[in-house]
Amino acid sequence: MTQTIEPTATRETYEESLKRLSQASVDRHFDAFVDVQWDHPDFSVDPDDARWILPAGADPLGGHPWYQALPVARQIEIGQWRQANIMKVGLQFENILIRGIMQYVFTRPNGSAEYRYLTHEATEECHHTQMFQECVNRIGVDVPGMPFWMRKIATFLPWAGSAFPLAFFIGVLAGEEPIDHTQKQVMRAGAEGPPVLRRVMEIHIAEEARHISFAHLYIQRNAHKLGRIERQIVAALYPVIMRVLGDAILVPGKEFRREFDIPKHVIKDLYWRSPESRERLSEIFSDVRMLAEESGLMTRFSRRLWSWLKIDGRPSRYRSEPPVQLSAAA
Repeated sequence: MTQTIEPTATRETYEESLKRLSQASVDRHFDAFVDVQWDHPDFSVDPDDARWILPAGADPLGGHPWYQALPVARQIEIGQWRQANIMKVGLQFENILIRGIMQYVFTRPNGSAEYRYLTHEATEECHHTQMFQECVNRIGVDVPGMPFWMRKIATFLPWAGSAFPLAFFIGVLAGEEPIDHTQKQVMRAGAEGPPVLRRVMEIHIAEEARHISFAHLYIQRNAHKLGRIERQIVAALYPVIMRVLGDAILVPGKEFRREFDIPKHVIKDLYWRSPESRERLSEIFSDVRMLAEESGLMTRFSRRLWSWLKIDGRPSRYRSEPPVQLSAAA
C-alpha cells in the first residue's frame, strides 16, 4: 500500500506511518527456511525443466529472436544462469542496504520510529539474502552478481547511510525498483515458472512493498527540507543514481556474455538501443519519476538529465501502476 506524505505533514503523521509499517512487519513476515519448501520434490531444480526458459513478456532476452532460435537445452541453461545472477545481484545489493541501514539507525535517538521500522526491514532483508543465496546454490551455477566495479566499491557504500542518508535512500530505491518491477512483470505475465523461483519472488514482492514504501516516505519528507542549492544537487544526482544502479542490476555482465557467446548486437538491442527496450527502461523508473515530481526533485536541469539518460517518460499515476495501463493512457 502506498502512503503519501505531503510537504506540510507533521512528524507525528510521519511516525504514525512508520508505526503502521512496523506493525505490518510483525503481522506478516517470512523466514527463508520455513516459508520456502526447499526439500519438496516440486521445488527441486531440474536442468531439463523447460520452465526455466526466459519468458518473452518479462525478460528482454527471452523475447529476442537470437535466444528463441537456440536449442531448448541452451535456453534453459541461459535462463537458469540469468535468474541466478539476478538473485545474486539482489542479495549483494541487500547486503549493502543492511549495512547502510545499520549505519543510519546508529544515529537515531531513543524512541525513534525510524529505528524500529528499519531494524524490521534489515531483519527481512537478511532473510532475503539467505533465500536468494539458497536458490542460487540449488541452481548450481557460479554467478558473479554485480559488475566487477560495483563489487569493488561495495565496501564503502554503506557509509552513505549515516553521512548522506537522503542520497543513500535514493540509491536504495534505485536497487529495489528494477528488481521489484522485473519480478512483478514475471508474475503478471502468468508464465509457468519453476515453483521455487515463483515462491521466492512471491515472498520478495510481498515484503519489498513495505521497504519501497518507507524509501518513498523518507525521500518525500526529507527532500522538502533541502535548501535551494542542495535541492539542485540532489535532483541532478537522482536520475544518475537510478540509471547507474539500474544498469548494474539489469544489464548482463561480461561474464554472462562470454559464458554463452552472446553477440554484441543482441546486448545492444536489448540494453537499450531498440525502441522496445527503451520503452521497457522508461517503464521501470515510472514510479521514481512520480516520486521526484512529488518531492520537488524534478527541476528544469534534472528533467534534461532524465531525458539524456533515456529514463524519462510519463510518471506513474500511483505506485506499481501496471505498464499496460501506462501504454493505454499514452
